[in-house]
Amino acid sequence: MSCSHAVTDTEPKVQVLSEECALLSTIDANEQQAEDRNMRILLGSFVLSIGLAVELAPAQAQTTAKPQVTAMVEALRQAAPKTGRSNDGLYSDWQVKPGTLAVWSKSCLKRQVTPAQFDRNLALARQVITCIVQDEFNQRLRLNANNESSTVQAVACWWMTGKDRGCTSGATANYVRTVTRYYQKLR
Repeated sequence: MSCSHAVTDTEPKVQVLSEECALLSTIDANEQQAEDRNMRILLGSFVLSIGLAVELAPAQAQTTAKPQVTAMVEALRQAAPKTGRSNDGLYSDWQVKPGTLAVWSKSCLKRQVTPAQFDRNLALARQVITCIVQDEFNQRLRLNANNESSTVQAVACWWMTGKDRGCTSGATANYVRTVTRYYQKLR
């Protein structure tokens, strides 16, 4: 029944039809509210389940290789090039470029850290480096079928060149060997 087309010639019928239309409108509104509430609950449940999955995934990745990551971070620090210049454009014990630092700190800390802050605060630097190395190490560990030695070499190559392969000769190969040697001592 359509309420907008209910035209009658007697007063009582108009009153009854008006009341029926009001009742139908109320029922429609209540049904719509119930549908909206159910949709919000369903959407909320979905968002919560996705949030939990995302929250648990990094925790699982963190525990996958925590001792290896700690050793890798320290091996990278020990193998960092010693330029002998205080103004070499690289910061902290890990010798990180300012542009790289900006991206990494924003990713890991959700805020940008200045090179001076990074250089002065070893704990802050280690936190950022660990965050980055952890992701890279765990990813490489999975890709290398849990082969720790291949993973260390891939991460060392990536650290120096931005690529996980190709460090087979020259200075990059020497660097990868140095990192690997430090890593093995720490493990």
